[in-house]
Amino acid sequence: MHTVWKGAISFGLVHVPVKMFSATEDKDISMRYIHKVCGSPLAYVRKCPSCDVEVQWEEITKGYEYEKGKFVLFEKDELEALNDSSSKTITILDFVDLTEIDPIYFQKTYYLSPDQAGGNAYQLLMTAMRDTGKIGIAKISIRSKSSLAAIRVLEDCISMETIFYPDEIRPVAQVPNLPEVMNVNEKELTMAKLLIDQLSTPFEPGKYTDDYRAKLLDLINHKVAGEEIKIAPAKPEANVMDLMAALQASIEAVKPIPADPGTTTAKPKKRAPKKTSEQATAVGDTEAPAPVKKRRAAPKPKA
Repeated sequence: MHTVWKGAISFGLVHVPVKMFSATEDKDISMRYIHKVCGSPLAYVRKCPSCDVEVQWEEITKGYEYEKGKFVLFEKDELEALNDSSSKTITILDFVDLTEIDPIYFQKTYYLSPDQAGGNAYQLLMTAMRDTGKIGIAKISIRSKSSLAAIRVLEDCISMETIFYPDEIRPVAQVPNLPEVMNVNEKELTMAKLLIDQLSTPFEPGKYTDDYRAKLLDLINHKVAGEEIKIAPAKPEANVMDLMAALQASIEAVKPIPADPGTTTAKPKKRAPKKTSEQATAVGDTEAPAPVKKRRAAPKPKA
């Protein structure tokens, strides 16, 4: 793994030197824009629209647009001066329960390993958090970006999840078209809960795969091999008009439900339309008519 950051975890007067590694990787298949005429990949050029020249990296600085077309400029050392000595320290501010943090706050996960002679302090922090069931809420600065972070134990490793600041979370009230009054049909609610119960299972991340990426890789391999590709059109989805029928069909598709005593789950068979004598003659229908059942004679009264 590539080290993305080096520093220390600090809680109280304890200092734990650590190295940081990214815990996740983006497996998205990247594509490049190609000129259809000649097949060459397109290049992106840093060009100044006023001077009409290509700009080199050493001629570039950062700026903030405070009004349309007006910027204040910053040199690299000015921005670096904003970072104090804490920029290389993960400072734990509080210890909380993980269940108190809503998942909307989480951003990216990192692994932390002990650095230099920090093994003992690393094990001490990990064991203390595991035994108490607590996680640390800390502040960290990575690549000039200040973030909150959650420090927790993952298996036998201390991990860190960067989390958003509260003012970076948009209020739910800004979401349009949310229902003002909850009006739920009780029968539909019961069916929905039953469907959730039928689909409930322990979380097994290994069973979830990226189907799109697998199909795209397969398509790439076929194209590299020069094979002709024909993709079958997707089947149109059935338009289910009735919500209750959709819930019932979903439950039956997951797991059959035993019927209540005295009821039947068999669906009535559709009767075929009767043919007229003219239609039967037209198609050459020579099928014999169904035999007529004879009525039983009534029993004779006893003398």
